[in-house]
Amino acid sequence: MCSISGFFNPNASFMGRKDYYMHILDEMRQVLKHRGPDENDRILTDRCGLAHTRLSIIDLANGHQPMTRFLDGYAYHIVYNGEIYNLDLLRSRLRDHDVVPETTSDTEVLLLSFLTFGADFIKEVDGIFAFAIYDERHETLTLFRDSFGVKPLFYTIHDGTLIFSSEPKGCFCFPGVEAVLDRSGLNEILSLGPARSPGSGVFKGFHELLPGTYMTCSRYGRHTTTYFHLESRPHFDSYEETVEKTSFLIQDAIRRQMVSDVPVCTFLSGGVDSSVVSAVCAAALKEKGERLTTYSFDFTENDKYFKANSFQPSQDRPYVDKMVEFLHSDHHYLECSNTTQADLLTRSVDAHDLPCMVDIDSSLQYFCEKVSHTHKVVLTGECADEVFGGYPWFHREEMLRSGTFPWTPSLEPRKALLSPTLVDELRMENYVAEVYNRSVSEINILPGENETETNRRRVGYLNIRFFMQTLLNRMDRTSMYSGLEARVPFADRALVDYVFNIPWEMKAKDGLVKNILRQASKGLLPDEILFRRKSPYPKSYNPYYETLLAGRLRETLAGDSLLKELLNMKTLNQFLDNPKDYGKPWYGQLMAGPQMIAYLLQIDYFLKKYKVRIEL
Repeated sequence: MCSISGFFNPNASFMGRKDYYMHILDEMRQVLKHRGPDENDRILTDRCGLAHTRLSIIDLANGHQPMTRFLDGYAYHIVYNGEIYNLDLLRSRLRDHDVVPETTSDTEVLLLSFLTFGADFIKEVDGIFAFAIYDERHETLTLFRDSFGVKPLFYTIHDGTLIFSSEPKGCFCFPGVEAVLDRSGLNEILSLGPARSPGSGVFKGFHELLPGTYMTCSRYGRHTTTYFHLESRPHFDSYEETVEKTSFLIQDAIRRQMVSDVPVCTFLSGGVDSSVVSAVCAAALKEKGERLTTYSFDFTENDKYFKANSFQPSQDRPYVDKMVEFLHSDHHYLECSNTTQADLLTRSVDAHDLPCMVDIDSSLQYFCEKVSHTHKVVLTGECADEVFGGYPWFHREEMLRSGTFPWTPSLEPRKALLSPTLVDELRMENYVAEVYNRSVSEINILPGENETETNRRRVGYLNIRFFMQTLLNRMDRTSMYSGLEARVPFADRALVDYVFNIPWEMKAKDGLVKNILRQASKGLLPDEILFRRKSPYPKSYNPYYETLLAGRLRETLAGDSLLKELLNMKTLNQFLDNPKDYGKPWYGQLMAGPQMIAYLLQIDYFLKKYKVRIEL
């Protein structure tokens, strides 16, 4: 994994001020060095500058970037962030046209495929990626992003120059690019956050290249092409055929994503998702006489304070123990303290350049840092719930009929803490409704589906476009902040494309949540693990954490904080006195009172660090 960044202007003459623009490229790669600590470089042409930082995983010796190849005497340059899982197929297609790569690097295969087949070659690429190719002959820059947005790519335009980067911080290195929030940006943070609208870069003028698209930029303008999107199709396979095919797709995705020239490990929670990934990896390594390394996470003193509830019916540790014994893995138990996850709230903002999933993010960032000391590649069970329907909003009728994002069924918990003037100015319900309606209109509905199935399909689509994207952002930033590459087999394109159209009566046959995944994984796990009830990412149950956060927010607001201009201070103080009375989660299943305090702390830090200017 790596970072990419750069700038392009078809009417520029960057070489006329070479030292100036080379310095900008140097700053870009420096601020993104955490994503690729092994190597970095840059290249400048008259119209385009490209910068790269590298985490060496494939072809350690020959994968240097930016990479340049020539065709008919003209230079073509690429900077690439990602991993490709069907390199053998892509190489075979090149050989059929007498094109032979000089290295085993996936970067070179992508560039040569572009030169041989044109930009539409991306339809055949299976992987997680964001990359840019500059064509000197036609003075054209093309940006590509993977099917589900596992790898990030932001861009903005300043005085005719397009600036792009793996993270917004890279764009801010370009002189004149500022951090401004307009009404839309504030709504993204306060009404939708920590989710974001597809394509939104939150800051005014910032965008994120949509998943499954590529954008061509030239003197004639910019054009975006969609090369992949989810489609509704009738499902004709029998239940038995569906289980068999799903089983193949799952195991094939996991094995393909183990490709690496360095050792891989897995995160193991003791739930069905991570256990399936770990079991397939362990079996594949055993075939080579190797042993899988696994990691699990928890919080100090959780055994003392944990109380079972409908969302977290059990602790992970007993199930992790059973899986470690079953796999014979080299296992490491990692724990995070309340103080550590609170201290790292600001570092999570540093990683995202935005407020994010607060302690759910900061604790994972801590764990990823620990894992990065021994490994560069980890496979996770992320995205299985989004793909296979593991959340309550897939099967609760009131959530299916809510007419809004089911992980944020009400804006009232947010609005209550905001200044009434700001609430009126933002028109939060209208903003959310517009984003929701626009999003559900993107998925076609099958004529034979009843209202419940139509709503379920829409919720499934929204889960992939929004909720899954939020978790993928979290996984990328928390891991890459320490130079750890996280892979997500359950976000495999072929798997998601197939499972999306499996009818609910198969997905949840006999009322069993994620039935298809469980049946497709029979024989891989002990039944006690295979049929365990879902338990989300662990959270701290220590009441001290809530007290700690409330004290920090009071201290913050006692000083010079822009946050005070956004909040209803009377309501906020009442809330801080009794955060447990805050009610139901305001995002997802776990983000409730303590997480709202943490989110406000992140917003305060975000406004200060990026010197954010608010325009309403």
